[in-house]
Amino acid sequence: MLTLSFITNRKIFAMVAGSLGTKGRVAGFAAAVVMAVFIAWAASLAFVTVSLAAPSSAPVKAMTFQLVPFGDPDTCKDQCIRVISAEGEITNATPDDFLSFVKKTAKDSRVRSVIFIHSPGGGVLASMRLGEMFRTFGALAIVGRLKQGHAGEGPASYIPGAKCYSACVYALIGAKKRIVPPTSLVGIHRMFTMEADVGASATGKEHKVYGDREFIDKLASYAKMMGVSSDLVWSAEKVDSEKIHIVTPKELRRWHLGTQRF
Repeated sequence: MLTLSFITNRKIFAMVAGSLGTKGRVAGFAAAVVMAVFIAWAASLAFVTVSLAAPSSAPVKAMTFQLVPFGDPDTCKDQCIRVISAEGEITNATPDDFLSFVKKTAKDSRVRSVIFIHSPGGGVLASMRLGEMFRTFGALAIVGRLKQGHAGEGPASYIPGAKCYSACVYALIGAKKRIVPPTSLVGIHRMFTMEADVGASATGKEHKVYGDREFIDKLASYAKMMGVSSDLVWSAEKVDSEKIHIVTPKELRRWHLGTQRF
């Protein structure tokens, strides 16, 4: 693990600690919503597509949100600023869960609108809705994971290898600023939903249903509204749903998806 020290990570700490200002706090987001509603650094920069692993028997956990003290607890004690950790699959309930989470933390002046996200994907419509909340939140989203620090153990630690795959990307692009560190991965592919077989010949199994042109146009419009090139969407739709294309640093810049720098 890489320790997030004040010396080696001055830029991210300064960004988290104060550069977002008052508008970057959870209170601002809660009020607005109530009123309005990377394979770590690819060996080459070539197009990278990998097959998805076979489904695991273990269920994927739905996304949860928690506050992580960002700083050395031995120094800042209970006054350490808090950032948000978001990990798990994005379900239909995730946007409402996030809204409830920020409402509960709205009065905590230590909280900053910085979200470390790690997700295999989930529902695309729910991801878009979550992305819209991130934008209202004025969020800085970092594809990454944090291990909370404790007294005597030093500050929070950064865990390399985080990912934002599939529909997670549509939540990510909603953030006001997006950072994808070299050790993190963003992956895209064709969007789909799973629907159960119906009719006399129904087997009880589910099959994939892909979005039509109208739906893809909505995805492209959403991306453009968030300041991201619609080429990201059209490129994703060309990738087999059983595979994942790992977004390269060049694509990250060309699509205005984010930066690798803090």
